[in-house]
Amino acid sequence: MPAAARDPVALPALLPLGLDGVLVRFGTTFTEEGNRAARAFAAEAAALDGVTEVVPAPASVLLRLDPREQPAAQVQSAARALLDSHDWLSLPAAPAARCWHLPVSFAKADAPDLPEVARITGLPEADVVTRILAERPRVLAIGFAPGQPYLGQLPPVFDLPRRAQLQDVPAGALTLAIRQMVLFSNASPTGWMQIGRAAFRPFQPDATDPMPLRTGDEIRFHAIPDGELKALGEDPMGGARLEILS
Repeated sequence: MPAAARDPVALPALLPLGLDGVLVRFGTTFTEEGNRAARAFAAEAAALDGVTEVVPAPASVLLRLDPREQPAAQVQSAARALLDSHDWLSLPAAPAARCWHLPVSFAKADAPDLPEVARITGLPEADVVTRILAERPRVLAIGFAPGQPYLGQLPPVFDLPRRAQLQDVPAGALTLAIRQMVLFSNASPTGWMQIGRAAFRPFQPDATDPMPLRTGDEIRFHAIPDGELKALGEDPMGGARLEILS
C-alpha cells in the first residue's frame, strides 16, 4: 500500500530540529509499520558521517550531530538520501533475533492497579495476567529514562487511557496503557497503571552493557510466586534470561 494511502497527514519526513538535530518522522501515531520503519532506519542511520547519536522513538528517529565537526546541511543531505533509498513504510515484518525471558511478580503488592485494569477491560484479574503472559511484545523504543523499554503492541482490549493523576511506581514496575507496557528503570511518577513488578533492571550503570535491551527484542513474561521477587532482586538481571532466536 502506498505510504500516502496509509497516512496522508505524516508521510516519511525529514525535519531540521534546532542546530544539532534532525528528526525523521514516519507517522504521528503508533503503527506497527511505522515502528518497523523507525527501527530499521535508526540501525542504518548510525553509520552516517557526522551523526553522533541516534535515538529511535515509536514512530520517529532523532539524529544528533555536532555542527562544529560536520555542517548540519551535510548531515541532513545524507539523512535525506538514506530516507529516499527505501520505501521504509513497506518493510516486511521480520522475526525477532533475541528474546528476553523476564520473571514478573503479579502479587497484590506488586500489581496495585491490576484490579482497575480488570474493571476497565471487563476481564477477571487472572485472565488479565494470563493474556499478558501469552503475549510476545517487542521493544518498540527505549527512552524517557536510560534503558527504559516501551513494549507492544498489545491487543485492543488493552487500549486503556493513562491516568490523569500521576502516581509513583517503583523501579521494576511493569505498567500498562494505550496497548503498550513500560518496564520502569527507576522509581518515577507516571500515569501508566502498574500490573506487576520485575527484579530485572533495564539500566545497569556498572555493567559492561548498561542497557541490555535493544529495540526489536522480543519479551516473554513468566509469573513467579509471591515472595520470590526479593531474592531475584539481589542481582540486577533479576533472573532474566536471554534466548538467541537467530
